Amino acid sequence: MTPKQERFDRNRLKPVSVRDVKHKVRVEQFGKSIPGGASADELLRSLPDILAARNLNRAIDAVVHANQEGAPVLLLFGAHVIKVGLAPALIPLIRDGIVSGIATNGAGAIHDWEIAWNGSTSENVSENLDAGIFGMAEETSAGIHGAIRAGLADDLGLGESLGRAIDGGAAPHRKHSFLSAAYETGTPFTVHVGIGTDIIHMHKDASGEDLGRASYNDFLTLVSLFEKLTDHSVLLHVGSAVILPEVSLKAVAMLRNAGSPPGDYLAVDFDMNSSYRPLKNVLSRPAGDGIHITGHHEIMLPLFVAGIYARLERYPG
Repeated sequence: MTPKQERFDRNRLKPVSVRDVKHKVRVEQFGKSIPGGASADELLRSLPDILAARNLNRAIDAVVHANQEGAPVLLLFGAHVIKVGLAPALIPLIRDGIVSGIATNGAGAIHDWEIAWNGSTSENVSENLDAGIFGMAEETSAGIHGAIRAGLADDLGLGESLGRAIDGGAAPHRKHSFLSAAYETGTPFTVHVGIGTDIIHMHKDASGEDLGRASYNDFLTLVSLFEKLTDHSVLLHVGSAVILPEVSLKAVAMLRNAGSPPGDYLAVDFDMNSSYRPLKNVLSRPAGDGIHITGHHEIMLPLFVAGIYARLERYPG
């Protein structure tokens, strides 16, 4: 005869009162109904004080606090930010002095340049690749390389060289250019290039020496910007999977080696997914504190900026 299987005796359990159990969610944290004609701030404050909604409001408050304390706020973003039409939402942060330094990768600079001069960007890669013309727009390459050469003659970095050329050449759509806004306001804008990653590297007028020198000038400028970050500062990182997380990590490493580390700034990563380098190299390794917010840039960033201006009780521009 098969022996009866032993079963756990529930009489051994020791129930406790629900009042003695720790919970992570309280009714006070719940979202609120949105009143008719709600302001941006009322909309954001109606969100639950939980998870990503809490982080979004915390990030907004951090930038507002930094502005009130006169602490630097840096904005590092990938090319997708420009491609999804966010210039009108973000450029006011530059013009109003809320952001004190900007960085992008090579693709970001190219998209910005094309928007400024052409009012359009972002090729249909598959279609143009099949036709043998992907990345071969002559005007884009000639204009950018010419601007870099002219800038290097004055020992400028890549970002300042391009901004000066857009501004000085009166590009027809420069009001939508981050580079132009930064140059006009004297806000440092650094561009960090990986050789071989961008369409302008395929052209006969490309110079690895010029690209490297101009981008390295910008890297040293970025290190200097990181050195100014305080305990009240915020580092905003948006949508760069590799280059900007790596560059920012090296900036922090250099400063710590030199005995002049940045303060315990808050790092905020906005991205459409969770990526290894932003989570490690922007948030957990160098920063004193970090927030990751997942969502589409074209939705999250306008909400974020609207919240900043609402709480500063200012209007963009």
